[in-house]
Amino acid sequence: MVRERLISLDVFRGLTILLMTIVNNPGDWGNVYPPLLHAHWNGCTPTDLVFPFFVFIMGVAVPLAMPEKTYDNTTFNKILIRSLRMFCLGIFFNFFGKIQLFGLDGIPLLIGRLAITIAVGYALMGNFNNRLKNIFAVGILLVYLILAYGGFENYQDVRLPGVLQRIAIVYFVVALLYLKTALKTQIITGAVLLLGYWAIMTLIPVPGFGEANLERGTNLAAWVDSILLKGHNYHETKTWDPEGILSTLPSIVNGIIGLFIGQILLLSVTKIQKAQKMGMIGTLLIFFGLIWDLVFPINKSIWTSSYVLFTTGLATICLTILYYLIDIKEYKKGFKLFVIWGVNPMIVFFASQIIPQALTMIRFQNPSNPEEQTNLLSYLYYSGIAPFFSNPMTASLAGAITYVAIWTFILWIFYRNKLIFKV
Repeated sequence: MVRERLISLDVFRGLTILLMTIVNNPGDWGNVYPPLLHAHWNGCTPTDLVFPFFVFIMGVAVPLAMPEKTYDNTTFNKILIRSLRMFCLGIFFNFFGKIQLFGLDGIPLLIGRLAITIAVGYALMGNFNNRLKNIFAVGILLVYLILAYGGFENYQDVRLPGVLQRIAIVYFVVALLYLKTALKTQIITGAVLLLGYWAIMTLIPVPGFGEANLERGTNLAAWVDSILLKGHNYHETKTWDPEGILSTLPSIVNGIIGLFIGQILLLSVTKIQKAQKMGMIGTLLIFFGLIWDLVFPINKSIWTSSYVLFTTGLATICLTILYYLIDIKEYKKGFKLFVIWGVNPMIVFFASQIIPQALTMIRFQNPSNPEEQTNLLSYLYYSGIAPFFSNPMTASLAGAITYVAIWTFILWIFYRNKLIFKV
């Protein structure tokens, strides 16, 4: 049984969240190198790998954390609480910029929002007993729903889906599937979800649009979001959400395939044999993903079945390579940076979404042009980073790397002091 911490998985998680931080925080969104942007629709860029890699990694970690497969009410409650806490953390990102307090504005409002952020973060990541965790998670979720659907003007269009929300749902399903079913049932479940999603998206007519299609905004997943999430979708897409309801179903399979790989790592065989099995599975997943792409195009926004196979195949190959280098050949030098990032992903997820929003709230007269206002985030970039680069895309990337460097220092302090923030 694999009971010790799998360093290669921590490194893979660290690489993934570091890439996430880079792509989410360019210095200038108008000047970004194409690989650091999502594909416009069909296709897959390195940026499109970040989210499915996270879901896969989460799936791998489930059997490693629970090798004995003990299921009881206490275990179920822990899984439920963890899922709720992740779900609530994810939703808070969308509420932060809409919080209003007693008519405050500017810095006083920012202070109030940050105070609420600290309170919510502590309630959802603090180490309490299970009863308190339950109360905080359920209570915060109810507050969100009341604000979103209670007729409050500030929150009537707040987005409800999101990255952490989807990860929370997948974790809940995958953890229970692992504990309650055999491997054969897990594989069948994954196959049914992928084939069923393909059939639903390509065979069922879309109300108001006619025949089934896979186009932007007119497909069945978009229609479901427009009905069930009306007013609470991603602000750029408005009528549908890239982390919407129907497209969450195939994303569960990213977790199931991770679950399968995690159980391979628990097998009583040599590490080389485990790596060989993983490498073969990863190669087959990529192959079948590319074949399926011919009729069901690889697409992150609607999370197509081909996208699931392709991205989990790449994730499996990446993990196999890291497993071979780190856990078999024991080449651990040079990977410390990614371990530091990999053991504390939740605090990065949470705080790195809040900090840029907070910095844009600090507004003042632009010293370079007294006739216009600027915010602290823009000022730091355009006065402290951009002037040193002739290529605006390189400058934008430098801004993202600077942000990563700051977070690396913070995470190093946490790592050195053994501070790990979990839900």
